[in-house]
Amino acid sequence: MGAPATDQTRQRLPMDESRDHLLVQVAKMYFQLDRTQAEIAQSLGLTRWQIGRLLAEARETGVVRIEIAPRANRVAALESALQRQWRLRDAVVVPSDGDAAVDAGAVAQAAATWLAGLADKPALIGVSWGRTMAAVARALPPGWNPDAHVVLVNGATALRLTSPGIGAVAESFAQSAGGTATLLPAPAILGRAETRAALESDPVIAAALDLARRAPLVIFGMGAMEDSALAASGFLTDADIARLRDQGAVGDILGRFLDANGKVVDPTLDARTLGLRPESLTCRRHAVGVVSGPAKQDIALAALRARHVNVLVTDESTARHLLSDSP
Repeated sequence: MGAPATDQTRQRLPMDESRDHLLVQVAKMYFQLDRTQAEIAQSLGLTRWQIGRLLAEARETGVVRIEIAPRANRVAALESALQRQWRLRDAVVVPSDGDAAVDAGAVAQAAATWLAGLADKPALIGVSWGRTMAAVARALPPGWNPDAHVVLVNGATALRLTSPGIGAVAESFAQSAGGTATLLPAPAILGRAETRAALESDPVIAAALDLARRAPLVIFGMGAMEDSALAASGFLTDADIARLRDQGAVGDILGRFLDANGKVVDPTLDARTLGLRPESLTCRRHAVGVVSGPAKQDIALAALRARHVNVLVTDESTARHLLSDSP
């Protein structure tokens, strides 16, 4: 291991070899030979503090480059960039295949893997409904959160039968977890604001909404203006969608249609919409937005601008689009 360091050698770094050579030597011993900083210091006649400074310098100057290579199919560099730019708690980016359906499936699988692997999974979890969340539910492994209580955060009773499972998301999440579900047995959008207010005062609906408000983790999809699940379910007509687009809507979150900055575009429609409001997401420990495909890039950007999301699961193409914009 070499002679012990003396007081004289501990006062200064060696001067008989180039700085670059010393950086390489220390880096090799630490990263390739698995020596501790104390062992390297003893071997070279330096202090642990000096070894720490040399290792930091080796990283800063590029002598050492650390590459994160996850075993899962993820684009770690874009994840870090999203976290830095948009101040996210976490980000998951899967490579884009070029096929929107394939990308959507991969993103749903990635969201399920992230949720199942979360170390501090809460007992109470809020979920929205829709095609994206139904795909996430199908990808969850059995027993991913035993005894979890899953609550639906927005009205989901459809007026028209659409894709299987898109309204039964909370039940599917709870069933795979081995837990229970609390539903919100009411339409997503009511005909009158007074009806929505009356329903929210009903003890059954009020109790479900109270649970939704208390959930520390809410996971939700983002709806595009094209092929809207709300229109497909019979809540809105094509004319309604056209009108919302003319008002500046770029998509919906929790059934609320938002503009490019994440603001509600139609207060009248909003007053008839049952469930959590997007701004309630900003106080969650985990507000997990799951989104993929070119049609949803604008609503994803709106969600980031408005801080409605602090964990983002998306595809590579969408991630690059989101990084092209400034907060």
